[in-house]
Amino acid sequence: MPRFTVSRDVRAPATATWETLVDWPRHGDWVPLTVLRVEGERAGGVGARFVARTGVGPLGFDDPMTVVTWEPPGGDDPGDPPGRCEITKHGRVVHGSAAFSVTPLPALRCRVEWIEDVTVSPRRLTRYAGPLVTLIGRAGFAATLRGLARDVERR
Repeated sequence: MPRFTVSRDVRAPATATWETLVDWPRHGDWVPLTVLRVEGERAGGVGARFVARTGVGPLGFDDPMTVVTWEPPGGDDPGDPPGRCEITKHGRVVHGSAAFSVTPLPALRCRVEWIEDVTVSPRRLTRYAGPLVTLIGRAGFAATLRGLARDVERR
């Protein structure tokens, strides 16, 4: 399974960055060709479910996800506990997990680390094209974190 990690320092407090990251529908502002919708009444916490639709018109796929770990940051000061969210992906095209952490840094900054550990169907594609999937995923999520940083830093 391709596994990759991207990280980005953000010039904003950890708690504000966390709140922006867990506003699931806003992910569509940073992830190209993606719209995200929350399913059910719960948008946050363990058990929250949402679906990311990636594509153009009928050419696309759904990426349903469920939150399995939810630990908001303990504050904005260095040494405060980082926030951590882990998500399982259980779609027909993308399976596996994603996680992010938000770690407070000095001067009201934070570091966001995003980890993806996924398999793409058909599974043979992941097996043979794993390095390419990893390269594309890493580049895509680095761009996503740049967009997040721009968004939260403007506030």
